[in-house]
Amino acid sequence: MKPLTAKEIRGNWATLLLPICPDDRIDYDLLSAEMDYLISAKVNGIYSNGSAGEFYAQTEEEFDRVQALLAKKCTAAGMPFQIGAAHPSAQVARERIRRTKALHPSAFQVTLPDWFPPTLDEILRFLETMAAEAAPIPLIVYNPPHAKRKLLPPEWARIADQITGVVGMKVPGGDDAWYAAMQPLTQRFSIFIPGHFLHLGLARGAQGAYSNVACLSPKFALDWYDLCLRDPAAGDALGQRIAAFWKAHIVPVITQHRLSNMAADKAAAVAGGWLPGFSPRLRWPYGFITEELGEKIGKAARAELPEAFDGR
Repeated sequence: MKPLTAKEIRGNWATLLLPICPDDRIDYDLLSAEMDYLISAKVNGIYSNGSAGEFYAQTEEEFDRVQALLAKKCTAAGMPFQIGAAHPSAQVARERIRRTKALHPSAFQVTLPDWFPPTLDEILRFLETMAAEAAPIPLIVYNPPHAKRKLLPPEWARIADQITGVVGMKVPGGDDAWYAAMQPLTQRFSIFIPGHFLHLGLARGAQGAYSNVACLSPKFALDWYDLCLRDPAAGDALGQRIAAFWKAHIVPVITQHRLSNMAADKAAAVAGGWLPGFSPRLRWPYGFITEELGEKIGKAARAELPEAFDGR
């Protein structure tokens, strides 16, 4: 695939959720079916090995197999794809880029080193090396809300000034003051925010979402993004309902049940029911929702967001 520029990375990108068998193996057959579904849904792109792709829990052999399968399918279909080369170890992340660069992804996603919070100088040194390894393929920096070091607008500006290979970010977003501070960077970076806040971000300069709403329904998430562009008022009205559903039913997976962000993403996918056979199971040792809770969230989704299930 052609490396993408900041202006070309936009829209609704779907995460590749990792299907896990009861014996903790990866279900590659179901993973292949998931890729086929996402390609058929015509999302703006697919990315592997985000949080719900459980990048931290894969062997290097498993990592290579997942990326090779994704690259083969997306290249054949002309579907943009990003490889998540993230890992808590900077050395492992660097090797993941080196090994998969020949697959020609549209971009690589990386996280910051995670054992100890890095200084800004260490962050710049890390990204400089990673960008050089990946070139001419660009980097997206995934800086989640649970990261040990959360980058601030002035730090993003330093990265933009010093590391030309970084073209985008995956971040929690923020309030009006945060968007105002980030405004000078919207022409230099592709800014992606959480899927259920897409309507708010697009109105303030964000370009899209690596979308948790696509976990619920890839086609619905894409239709909503298109609606936001075509009719911002209607997109905002639907977005308010999506955000209300997320707050009432998905966020409690984290805040009440004390489970992880990736457990919440998989809960949304189970509730959506678009991938038969997919379970909320996470790799050991992380917990996941019960079947009963998944059914409860699914019923709420069908009642509160029926558009997500039209035609299914």
